[in-house]
Amino acid sequence: MATFNTSTARWTPVQLASVAVGAVFLLVGVLGFVPGVTTDYDALQFAGHESHAELLGIFQVSILHNIVHLIFGVAGIVAARTVAASRSFLIGGGVIYLALWIFGLVIDKTDDINFVPLNAADDWLHFALGLGMIALGVLLPRFAPNTVTR
Repeated sequence: MATFNTSTARWTPVQLASVAVGAVFLLVGVLGFVPGVTTDYDALQFAGHESHAELLGIFQVSILHNIVHLIFGVAGIVAARTVAASRSFLIGGGVIYLALWIFGLVIDKTDDINFVPLNAADDWLHFALGLGMIALGVLLPRFAPNTVTR
């Protein structure tokens, strides 16, 4: 658990990872709404495979997809308040992303079931995110806290 005073905050590595992963998800969620960073922005749909907008010209996104990233970002930052919540966010989120990876591999990308939407680049990013988040959640709680100056 983080302990606070007016000059320093004690964060464990798993809490730092949770806030960092959360911040990246927030950034990705916001960037998904930025024309230029998201190519074919005029093709951005609320949901579904018909959304042909792509974050960085690679990862297919929709409004729903961006909202999910924003929610994951907030969850990671809120979870960073405690070691247990940080660990749960990282491991649980990693499991969700691995399930999303499998989902993306088995569905027909042109079918209505692809409501998020997902493309092959998303699938493999979800695989890497899933493994990375689980690894952080399992390995980092074993390390001592760092001191971060406010």
